[in-house]
Amino acid sequence: MTAPILEVRDLSKHYYLKGNNTLKAVDGVSFDVGAGETLSLVGESGCGKSTIGRAILRLVPVTSGSILIDGKRIDTLSGARLRTLRRRFQVIFQDPFSSLNPRMRVRDIVAEPIRNFKLARSSAELNAQVSKLIDTVRLPSDAGGRFPHEFSGGQRQRIGIAKALAAQPDLIVCDEAVSALDVSVKAQIVNLLQDLQVDLGLSLLFISHDLAVVEHMTHRVAVMYLGKIVEIGTREQIFTKPHHPYTKALRSAVPLPDPMVKRERITLKGDVPSPINIPSGCRFHTRCPFALDRCRKEEPAPREISARHLSACHLD
Repeated sequence: MTAPILEVRDLSKHYYLKGNNTLKAVDGVSFDVGAGETLSLVGESGCGKSTIGRAILRLVPVTSGSILIDGKRIDTLSGARLRTLRRRFQVIFQDPFSSLNPRMRVRDIVAEPIRNFKLARSSAELNAQVSKLIDTVRLPSDAGGRFPHEFSGGQRQRIGIAKALAAQPDLIVCDEAVSALDVSVKAQIVNLLQDLQVDLGLSLLFISHDLAVVEHMTHRVAVMYLGKIVEIGTREQIFTKPHHPYTKALRSAVPLPDPMVKRERITLKGDVPSPINIPSGCRFHTRCPFALDRCRKEEPAPREISARHLSACHLD
């Protein structure tokens, strides 16, 4: 286990609505990400995983809890102190077209973080860094003089990756970074991220609902349901010996490459409850086929199933 570069402790993000209603998007989440490690946050849409990413990036304020980079709290920082640390954590968004300025050429998009954080001592050094980044993400050599609309979706995502790398970060939050891409392009981007992680020693927080992609590239997995992490463990633990019924249901929905191999499909009944009206006890009990009376009354605390494998479930 490497020393954590990112630590999230009891993080909550609540939205206070009219009529004294509270939407609990994230409700007491804790995890860490080690240096050079990929941790994947997975779960259905609306479970709170992207909200966690935005909170780490300081795009939304947190309601409670703490976020630490190398042991330094960033959730309480602002101004110049936050700006100093912000270079260390960058983001790759889901939609590369909407996250890139359509009026800027690629070389200016990639150069912007270098200028902002004063990472080049001269124009020549700036241009050299931009050229190297364009080459690193495997774009054509003439890409710098073109605009984002002149590229395909996969190429635009490579521009977004180059922009994130330009700040020389330690951690990159990948917020559904490949979900909008075709299957073949998705594989290319995943392979690129893996190569960059090895070459640059990056840590990745990979937010996704696609377990097939997650299984291919992650070290550890945190499974979220209705604002909570219900299970967290290594890739092998989650994909070969899942414990929580929700994790088992998600795992059963992943297509198998061999059509002759059959897997029992676990179908969940009903819809995900509203985060405004969270069920009592275990918040998954309304859809769980194994729910007990205890599950309806008592919220389960995460407990160790095996080394580094935690599950918030009353079942043995």
